[in-house]
Amino acid sequence: MQTIFIALRTLIYVPGFIFFFGWVALGVRAFDPNIGIVLPVWTRVLGIIVMIAGSVLVLICVGVFVARGRGTPAIFDPPQEFVALGPYKYVRNPMYVGGFILLIGFGLYHHSVSILTLALLLAFLFHLFVLWVEEPGLEQRFGFSYRDYKNSVNRWLPKWK
Repeated sequence: MQTIFIALRTLIYVPGFIFFFGWVALGVRAFDPNIGIVLPVWTRVLGIIVMIAGSVLVLICVGVFVARGRGTPAIFDPPQEFVALGPYKYVRNPMYVGGFILLIGFGLYHHSVSILTLALLLAFLFHLFVLWVEEPGLEQRFGFSYRDYKNSVNRWLPKWK
C-alpha cells in the first residue's frame, strides 16, 4: 500500500517538474530573435530522438526511486532507502542527466538557442546545488554507504574502463 501511495505522489510531482521546466523553456524562446542564430531544420528530428532518450532515462530513475528507494524524485519527498541500482550504478545523478538531455532535445526540437543556453545554465546551477546541498545531505543521511558510493561512481559521466 505504501508503494502505491509513493507512486501516486510521483505521478503528481514528475509531470509538475516537467511542465514547470517546459514552461520556463518556452518562455526563454522570446530571446531567440535577439540572439540571431537559427538552427537547421534537421535539429527537429534530432530533438525528438534526444527528448525520447532523456525521457526514458528519467522514467527509469523515477521507477528505481519508487520501487527500491521508497520515495519520490522530489527533494521534499526523497527516497528513504539509499539507491545505487539501475542508472545509479553508472553515475550518481542520472535523473539530472536525463532531465538535461530532455531539455536539450526540447531546445533542438524548437530550434531554440535560448533553450539550449537555459539547459547549460541550469546544468551549472544544478551542479552547484548537488555540490553544496544534495551531496552533503546524502552523506549525512546515509553515511559510509554514500561516501563509498561517491568514491566509486562519478557524479555526471560514467567511468570508462
